[in-house]
Amino acid sequence: MTSHTTPVGGRVAGPGARRVLIRELLLVAGFFAVYKYGRTLATGRTDEAFRNAARVWDAERALHLPGEGLVQRVLLHSDALVHTANTYYAAVHFPATVLFLVWLYLRRPAHYLWTRRVLAVLTGAALVIHLAFPLAPPRMLGAAHLIDTGQVYGPTVYGAAPAADTMANQFAAMPSLHFGWALMLALGMIAATSSRWRALWLLHPLVTLLVVVGTANHYWLDALVATLLLGAALLLVPRPAGRSIIARRSVPGPRPGPVASAGPAAPMGPVGPVESGSPVEPVGAVR
Repeated sequence: MTSHTTPVGGRVAGPGARRVLIRELLLVAGFFAVYKYGRTLATGRTDEAFRNAARVWDAERALHLPGEGLVQRVLLHSDALVHTANTYYAAVHFPATVLFLVWLYLRRPAHYLWTRRVLAVLTGAALVIHLAFPLAPPRMLGAAHLIDTGQVYGPTVYGAAPAADTMANQFAAMPSLHFGWALMLALGMIAATSSRWRALWLLHPLVTLLVVVGTANHYWLDALVATLLLGAALLLVPRPAGRSIIARRSVPGPRPGPVASAGPAAPMGPVGPVESGSPVEPVGAVR
């Protein structure tokens, strides 16, 4: 085995590993670019987006879901709190997902492939819905009586005029990939680790849910649809066999017990102990 093929942490080192890494980076970056471009295809459908927003709002009231304003009123009690929520919305979503994928790639390759495929299915399905069902977020809907916390308190990732925003499609509220990706991050870390505290990863999607609703960027139903799509993706993509290496190592094996005496040891033949009464043949004997 040469230095170019020496495994490092279960992965092939050398040029082969670099090629795999470059391929993965191109795959992820390419898929994200296609998604961002695809979202822009739904721009300009303003009237349809507002009609759909009214339908979603009425559906939530028919389902007796709590108003999004309930969360926003809590955030507005403190300028620092609402500013923190805006920052979480703008700065945590994408970097956290990238760091999550990088960690899995380096430490849990099998879980990385599983997660990458699940996120690809989830994001592809979300893109189809964004194109088929343009939706104005609650901050734009007059019936919601909510404010755009990003524009008022900052920071924001959206332009003040949605029609002139060339960086993002503001009429792609359903489903909420902020919440969908956050939930997959939590489930992926729970599946790939064995810490007794790993369930705390669920705080990330919980905080994300409160942030996207409280900042009036998403409806409750946006998160619900993201959850259903993620559930379908998890059913379609097979999970890696077993748990992580750490989890397997943490399972104690059976402790050796006292060996009961069974009399004199059996004579040893060329391949192990010989049963009583069996002739011992010399090595190389031919029957």
